[in-house]
Amino acid sequence: MIDSEAHLEEQKAQLRTEALARREAVPQADRADAAKAAAQHFLEGVPLQDGQIVALYWPIRDEIDCKPLLTKLVDSGQPVALPVVLGEDLPLELRLWEDGQPLYPSGFGTLAPAETAPVVTPDIVVIPLLGFDKSGTRLGYGKGYYDRTLAAIGRKPLLVGYAFAGQELDFIPREAHDLPLDLLVTETGLRRFGAA
Repeated sequence: MIDSEAHLEEQKAQLRTEALARREAVPQADRADAAKAAAQHFLEGVPLQDGQIVALYWPIRDEIDCKPLLTKLVDSGQPVALPVVLGEDLPLELRLWEDGQPLYPSGFGTLAPAETAPVVTPDIVVIPLLGFDKSGTRLGYGKGYYDRTLAAIGRKPLLVGYAFAGQELDFIPREAHDLPLDLLVTETGLRRFGAA
């Protein structure tokens, strides 16, 4: 059992290296247009109802920029939450963010709402990722923040991966705690997985 777990971790580490290289390969000149296109695909394809809370993220490193989507959602009056890193082995805290409210450093280069912002339970979670495959398996950074957060929510929100199309991998091994994506949004369109 230990050998298979070690092999799985080694396999995922190799996949992370490959996925990171693919993400870094997206030309800087194309990134702003890709972010705008992804936001448009989200707004046209993800079923949103008034009042549903959408948890997004503040992009770090070479992640696809979800700020165009964040801006459009907030401008339309859709409630938006951003994650707060509370500790290394803890779930993320999802706090409501409203336009004009300041954001503060929250670890790993992210920004988050103030401590006084309401903690909310999202209906839709937009998840950053390193890679994804055709079955909707997401490859994250390996720290487990979103796994712990989704487990702590208590009910399954709609899970939407947000990435560049070039981050697709042939196959990502799925562990028991890995919840598959319902939808994936890239600059080229929207994909549905399972019964979504």
